[in-house]
Amino acid sequence: MNIEEANHIILKPYITEKTFALVENQSRICFLVKEEATKPKIVEAITLLYKEDPVGVNICRTIYGKKAFVKFQTVEKARDLATKIGML
Repeated sequence: MNIEEANHIILKPYITEKTFALVENQSRICFLVKEEATKPKIVEAITLLYKEDPVGVNICRTIYGKKAFVKFQTVEKARDLATKIGML
């Protein structure tokens, strides 16, 4: 996978009060992703784009699109990445 494909999979971070609290409480960041994105592709794209290794990914479909809840090892790693992408 290259950077262009990774940018095609990960559309943008999804920021609400609830997802903001997920960063602090559960070390998770929510992203809107393409409909055809799978868990392994999302993990690979996050690793390539942000140089962080996710621990796990949960996916759900909503009226806003497909969301990926990406879990990181520690709250500090999640907080650092959230700051880096402009969530915090």
